[in-house]
Amino acid sequence: MTKRASIAVAGAGLIGKRHIEAIEAARNADLAAIVDPAAPARVLAGQLGLAWYPDLEALFSAARPDGIILATPNQLHVANALECIGAGVPALVEKPLAADLAGAQRLADASETANVPLLVGHHRRHNPLIAAAKQKLSEKALGSIVTVHGMFWLMKPDDYFDVEWRRQAGAGPVLLNLIHDIDLLRHLVGEVVSVQAQASGFVRGYPVEESCAILLKFDNGALGTVSVTDTAVAPWSWELTAAENPAYPVTGQSCYYIGGTHGSLELPNMKLWYHPDKRSWWEPIAACRFPQAQGDPLVRQIEHFVGVLQGREAPLVSAREGLRSMEVIDAIQRSVQSGEIVTLSGNELMAAP
Repeated sequence: MTKRASIAVAGAGLIGKRHIEAIEAARNADLAAIVDPAAPARVLAGQLGLAWYPDLEALFSAARPDGIILATPNQLHVANALECIGAGVPALVEKPLAADLAGAQRLADASETANVPLLVGHHRRHNPLIAAAKQKLSEKALGSIVTVHGMFWLMKPDDYFDVEWRRQAGAGPVLLNLIHDIDLLRHLVGEVVSVQAQASGFVRGYPVEESCAILLKFDNGALGTVSVTDTAVAPWSWELTAAENPAYPVTGQSCYYIGGTHGSLELPNMKLWYHPDKRSWWEPIAACRFPQAQGDPLVRQIEHFVGVLQGREAPLVSAREGLRSMEVIDAIQRSVQSGEIVTLSGNELMAAP
């Protein structure tokens, strides 16, 4: 029987509660405590029969769980994660890893120096269909990848913007939503080496982008386009196609398209297009769909976290990986501001000549 791990959740907001549900559903994890100074969090802990602590210092003074889920506000991620590293307790940090690149770099370095695992909550990598797609790509089912297209098209309702910070710069779909898509494209296709982007916000008129068009170049030579908007009525986004979160209706469409010299793959439909005989636009083209295992990515992420805690698995999304996805988002934002191609080189960003 697999040994069970005790995991505390810091931050009992919307995503924190989903992590609590995921821990309870996981095969090999037990919820150890809730850490959150808010009164509703203390009430929730009482309802669940759990220990409650106002902060991590109080938790570590009283107990030592095997791991921590950090579902606190982005601005607290660095301080909270450093507390966990200092206590020698591995943590799973909700995305983004930090509020800025400097903070993310600090956490990646601190985790590696102390040899205390720090994972980032890019839970989509734990979706079984992503594992299946990754396997097909590694088997060269598409041949050499030459082009990629990703879409995040949906409509955020007017009352979503009743909260003031959502109308301000930095709260748009590029930072809040696209980071998940960028992380998946990096995972499936390869590292992004340069970006060029334009953004607009003419419909609502807020000082935050509502649409963005992005050109990506990958280290293997493939080119990609990503189109992002939260002001179009449309069915093409991971939220509305992957059936990961019951809060969103499922459209049955795809939102990622990966094209190669021997075939093209739609995701999340897992439909592979290919020529049965000669590869030619004049020849018949066919499609097949691959079955994949089912499973809640958040629950699978918890079970993977337990594997890391017990030394059986290496982190699928380490702090260093979270940093790299943040670097791409930062490069996109820089390109929007400058109008130039931005080249990523290691952990440094620079405008291309």
